[in-house]
Amino acid sequence: MFSKMLIFVLASLFLAQTLTVHAQKNADRQFETLANKYIAELLKMNPEWATTLGEHAYDNRLGDYTLEGVKKERAFNENYLTELKKISFDKLSQVNNVDARIMQHNLESNLFSINELRAYEWNPMNYNVGGALNDLISRDFAPLKDRLMSAKGRLEQIPNVVAAAKNNLKNPPRIHTQTAIAQNKGVIALINGDLQMFIDRAGMKAELAPAQAVAVAALTDYGKWLETDLLPRSNGDFRLGEAKYRQKLKFSLASDMSKEDLLKRAEADLKATQDKMAKVALALYPKYFPNGNDAAKTSELTGKQFAIKSILDKLAESHPTNENIVAQANGDLMEATEFVRKNNLVTVPTESVKVIEMPEFARGSAVAYFDSAGPFEKKNETFFTISPTPADWTEQRKASFFKEYNDYMLQDLTIHEAMPGHYLQIMHSNKFKAPTPIRALFSSGSFVEGWAVYAEQLMAEKGYGGAEVEMQQLKMKLRVIINAIIDQKIHTAGMTEKEAVDFMMNEGFQEEGEAAGKWKRAQLSSTQLSTYYVGSVEVNDIRKAYEAKNKGKVDLKKMHDEMLSFGSPAAKYVKEMMNLDY
Repeated sequence: MFSKMLIFVLASLFLAQTLTVHAQKNADRQFETLANKYIAELLKMNPEWATTLGEHAYDNRLGDYTLEGVKKERAFNENYLTELKKISFDKLSQVNNVDARIMQHNLESNLFSINELRAYEWNPMNYNVGGALNDLISRDFAPLKDRLMSAKGRLEQIPNVVAAAKNNLKNPPRIHTQTAIAQNKGVIALINGDLQMFIDRAGMKAELAPAQAVAVAALTDYGKWLETDLLPRSNGDFRLGEAKYRQKLKFSLASDMSKEDLLKRAEADLKATQDKMAKVALALYPKYFPNGNDAAKTSELTGKQFAIKSILDKLAESHPTNENIVAQANGDLMEATEFVRKNNLVTVPTESVKVIEMPEFARGSAVAYFDSAGPFEKKNETFFTISPTPADWTEQRKASFFKEYNDYMLQDLTIHEAMPGHYLQIMHSNKFKAPTPIRALFSSGSFVEGWAVYAEQLMAEKGYGGAEVEMQQLKMKLRVIINAIIDQKIHTAGMTEKEAVDFMMNEGFQEEGEAAGKWKRAQLSSTQLSTYYVGSVEVNDIRKAYEAKNKGKVDLKKMHDEMLSFGSPAAKYVKEMMNLDY
């Protein structure tokens, strides 16, 4: 009797297990079919983004910028969201479960952008096609003649983009129109400069000249329209407002941290970081001021503030120039790479990275950025780009810039953008494979930026560059914290330019040029400035949870490699996949 009962129980368990496996296979198959179909259609609808990602089937096309195109995009996202919600996420494998949540988050974010933010109506920077052209010549992914023929197709379609911009744009914020005017000049310079150089090299002037002429004429006309028509009526408010900011923040961060919790934590970290910075400055003081500092007699700053400011000013005396900043960053990259390898901090990628000057059409909102090959690209070319000072800046403004981006800060910036920051993290991320490309396409900005900020902290923690680089790392941390504070205060609490600049200079010890540039960036964007701080907090939380789980006995290389092995999802998913408690 007992044996029969046991057989029955075992058979029941086996059947239940079989049914569970079958249900999971069905759910996984359903999700993978939907997700892959979604990606295929998404890339076809967004040919410029497809090129960036390394899908080159649509390289000769530009996107549909018309209102009809917006309508189609809305319906596309609504339809896929409806289909996705029909799938039982709890029956999916862990990889697909995470990716299904990422896909849903992205679809809902897209619909919020289309229906609520409606940037196509007020942001002329959205109609910048410089990247669509540059992506065809900056990477050697196909024979040059083929890439130039694709460029020809895109050049011929530029008048359509200009027409859509003129039709769609209503009342932009003035700063957005001013930036679009400068970037539009950069696109014309790209067509007449770098693109022309490649055309001459390939001997294809006859094939490309008519399309170039059409594009330049359209962009020249567009530039005049921006200056004479749109700019005078660009009276829109760049501030996002409480309701839209709160919702956009949720989508930008993919975090459970609320706007209020973010501010509370940032303000506490601001003071703690200032205190730590003061200790480092006081330790350095005798080295740089062995005979004292006469300026202390007339300074209005407190003891700690004066020590920090004095050391930062002294360190700023050593700085690069427009002529050597790229070469110097390249040297810093080699030194940082050797340090990471020697100290076994994390596995160093074998892929190469090139330091280049930022293209003119991309300038206007950031000093540097990392540009990696897309997940579909067969040839992995990556760039660390740095922007020299604009030609129209005064000598005083240029001097202020290089005080901010001095030799030691350039080392810290190179850590953030390249080693072991963005370059290293993205190379690790590219090795992650899943049944669908969802995670590869929709990376988490907060995790990507959070890792890069954490990388700065890690290098300083291990002694890279000594106390001098640590001073810059702490200053950069103050900047990250302040970015998150001013981001929400500017867009939801009416913080003025003077209040923001004073806060950055007094609390973050930033130079006037850096503070002015950040004020501009805060106007041009919203919530993105918060991703650095929130991401760094969450990456540090992962480390703390890992250390607690392992009772403090941690192999940093093993921990970091695992942390980076899941692609670039939001930190909450990384923590989940590492089986760490919240």
